[in-house]
Amino acid sequence: MKRGKLRVLLGAAPGVGKTYEMLEEGRRLRDEGRDVVIAIVETHGRVATAAQAEGLEVVPRRVIDHRGVVLDEMDLDAVLARRPKLALVDELAHTNAPGSRHPKRWQDVEELLDAGIDVITTVNVQHIESLNDVVEKITGIVQRETVPDAVVRGADQIEVVDLAPQSLRDRLAAGSVYPAERIDAALSNYFRLGNLTALRELALLWLADEVDSALKSYRTEHGIEGAWQARERVVVALTGGSEGETLLRRGARIAARSAGGELLALHVTSQDGLRSEAPGALAAQRALVESLGGSYHQVVGDDIARSLVEFARSVNATQLVIGVSRRSRLAAALTGPGIGATVVRESGDIDVHMVTHAAAGGRLTLPKLTGAALSLRRRILGFVLALLGGPLLSLLLIATNTDSSITADVLAYQLLVVVVALVGGIWPAVFAAVLSGLTLDFLFIEPIYTITIDQFDHALALVLYVIIAMLVSFVVDQAARRARAARRAIADSELLATVAGSVLRGESALPALVSRTREAFGLAGVRLVASNGDVLASDGEPLGADTGGIVAARRGGSDGVLRVNVGEGAHAATLELHGRDLDAAERRLLDVIVAQLSAVLERTTLAEAAREATQLAETDQVRSALLSAVSHDLRRPLAAAVAALGGLRAADGHLSEDDRHELLATADESLATLSALVTDLLDVSRVEAGVLAVSIQQVDVAGVVLAAVDELHLGPADVELALDPDLPPLAADPVLLQRVVVNVLANAQRFAPVGTRVRVATSRLGGWAEIRIVDHGPGVEPDRRDEMFAPFQRRGDTDNTTGLGLGLALSRGFAEGMGGTLTPEGTPGGGLTMVIGLPIAADAVTDLVGRAGGER
Repeated sequence: MKRGKLRVLLGAAPGVGKTYEMLEEGRRLRDEGRDVVIAIVETHGRVATAAQAEGLEVVPRRVIDHRGVVLDEMDLDAVLARRPKLALVDELAHTNAPGSRHPKRWQDVEELLDAGIDVITTVNVQHIESLNDVVEKITGIVQRETVPDAVVRGADQIEVVDLAPQSLRDRLAAGSVYPAERIDAALSNYFRLGNLTALRELALLWLADEVDSALKSYRTEHGIEGAWQARERVVVALTGGSEGETLLRRGARIAARSAGGELLALHVTSQDGLRSEAPGALAAQRALVESLGGSYHQVVGDDIARSLVEFARSVNATQLVIGVSRRSRLAAALTGPGIGATVVRESGDIDVHMVTHAAAGGRLTLPKLTGAALSLRRRILGFVLALLGGPLLSLLLIATNTDSSITADVLAYQLLVVVVALVGGIWPAVFAAVLSGLTLDFLFIEPIYTITIDQFDHALALVLYVIIAMLVSFVVDQAARRARAARRAIADSELLATVAGSVLRGESALPALVSRTREAFGLAGVRLVASNGDVLASDGEPLGADTGGIVAARRGGSDGVLRVNVGEGAHAATLELHGRDLDAAERRLLDVIVAQLSAVLERTTLAEAAREATQLAETDQVRSALLSAVSHDLRRPLAAAVAALGGLRAADGHLSEDDRHELLATADESLATLSALVTDLLDVSRVEAGVLAVSIQQVDVAGVVLAAVDELHLGPADVELALDPDLPPLAADPVLLQRVVVNVLANAQRFAPVGTRVRVATSRLGGWAEIRIVDHGPGVEPDRRDEMFAPFQRRGDTDNTTGLGLGLALSRGFAEGMGGTLTPEGTPGGGLTMVIGLPIAADAVTDLVGRAGGER
């Protein structure tokens, strides 16, 4: 039986219109003559969705009694018995009631598809298994119902039902998604604008990846090797040479010419793991790739040109950037076309950019044979074998010599040279080759017992023998060198992995790097010293008093200490190593570690600067708010007090008792206001001295809210409290937080219509908590909400009491000074909602206390 087709309507959040779209499509297909039934649809009380379902055949649901609770589910057997051409199944990730055939609804859908029934279904992005943890970080809500990625990716068609985040919030506020009693909670939690924007991006990116995978599968199935330029992808080939930075920047400019362009850097290593370039250069180039927004890749292959082209095709690249060969014209003439010519020939429809650079056209150099591939002991053993094996072999050959045995004699000496090469390397083998050549001429080639040859072909054979013997010894020696270098490369890789792992596992970066450096190189001690002489990290034996000072940075020192510069400028330091000398290979590896140390130092310096800047910014916010408050509020109460006292003095006893009492009350009220402003001036003096008392500690938000309500003398008829009893303590200053709540609550109470209550609600969203103060007054137009936080922008600011508050500007300054926020939102149905956001103490108190302590 032919399997049915699955069509998935994917949404970023509830309410975007997935079910409505599914029903609309069902009606359209029914009108075209398709046999369509509703297997199950959840309208959630939405009138427009229920209207779309009218006229479509509905398969009755199955009723399940579970522990006295009546549940209804899709009747899978009834749908299979009905056998429609198309079934509409809502909420693919739904968990079925206990007692159902399958625990999950997506398993029901699989059975419908196996029965040959086409299915249209809906699912939200938060229910996709691989995105579950990402959605939790965004929304702070754990999704219990998920559907495997393979089920969704296996659909024949996936469509995103998209709706702009603000449009969804407007639909929610209008009551088109949830009933009125759930609107405010939804807007303040899951349906926050930032959450919806992130979920929308997540859904679109997931679908984009799926489309990209589908495109790759289509090209593979149809044998299409050419690049389809749906997106500009630029691959830059890196050798680890000095030209890498030039190539990367050129590739980044090419990728930036089109929207959505991607930059990929590729380094090809040989299968023996060897590289001629320093690993430090590749590490720096990898960091540059990441800073340019690209990605770094590494593949193994002996044919570099083919590996480059195969990788470019595998990622559907459109451009390939390579450097001009560093070989000279002579080298190119002797060794044939280089990698660049091969890449151009095999690239097909991938554009190849050959970029010139400073190292292009280098001079021809011969392979260097410096540096022993084998130990001294093995080289000595090789010479001994040549000296002893040669005479012994000669005695054996003389004893068995005949006129026709010259060929066997040559091969015997050739075998001796190979054995010597295997044991001692190239130089003992070359010595054995020359020695055996002379022995052949002296003992076996006419005239014998002389170093002369009377036949040209014998002379030619002897010369060829020596050349072959030397070439064989060279190949054997190179194999030994490569084996040793491969072992060293493995050890280097393990070291770098250990160093990186130490940091990734949460160990302190600088001590971990210093400790691993000492262990890797077997040193007595290593330490990192700042430019001012402070020891940033150390491991092993301390340096002696005579070697402890900072000496001018250099690669070595007369005191037996190797000193290496780390970083530049403000984060410069010196890495000091002692215990033994490092060879050239070890110093190249040290360069990589130094580069990592430099990056850690720079990151640490930038982090400290960021923390200091944050502290200064928070202090400046509070200072500016306080100064604005004082400059505005000082004038009016002072003028009122002066006028009242002046009136009492001018009346000279001629005032009535009521007039005298009123003037005294005015003076008392104004002087009380001045007293509060003097307190603010004291806070300003603390700000100026850099010691503002922002005391971050664990705060019970319920206690602060109740204290604010008591301070304003509000009762149940004035305020509705909806405080979350499970909300953990916040990281805040209790005094400043209470002042913020009092000011905002007083402002809301002032503009709330008569007979209505201000609502104060608390909730948690991930590591963040919110205090929402909701009124149903006239509200503030969205384009004027920022003006509210200008110093003392009040409605009806005419009496002496309105100047007592610190104003919304001061409240926002206090909130941000505590590491929080104060933002306005519209209240569904009219009014204004002020949201005070602060971090949960369990997630932020440690960091904030440290910052506050730095201000004291």
